Amino acid sequence: MKWIFIITIRLYWYLIPKSKRRRCIFRKSCSNYVYEQINNNGVNSGIKAFRYRFRNCRSGFQLFKNPFNNETQMILPNQEIIKQEEIAKRLI
Repeated sequence: MKWIFIITIRLYWYLIPKSKRRRCIFRKSCSNYVYEQINNNGVNSGIKAFRYRFRNCRSGFQLFKNPFNNETQMILPNQEIIKQEEIAKRLI
C-alpha cells in the first residue's frame, strides 16, 4: 500500500512540471510533506498529513505580524496559527 502512494506522488512530480502545479502556502510543498510522512511514519500518517494539507492549503488564510516578537505568522482556515518558518517564502 505504501508503494502505491509513493509511486503516485512520484508520477505527479514527473508528469506535472513545477510551473503547472498549484503554489503551496507552506514552505515545504504539500506533495513533499506527504511523501516524507509516508516514508518516515507510514501510510496512516501520510493520509492524515494529506487531509490536513488539503483542508488548509487554499485561500482563506491570513498573514499577520505578531506584535510581541515581530514575526510574520499565518492563520489557516482551521484557525491554527503557524510560524514564519513554515510559511512559503513568496508570501512573507
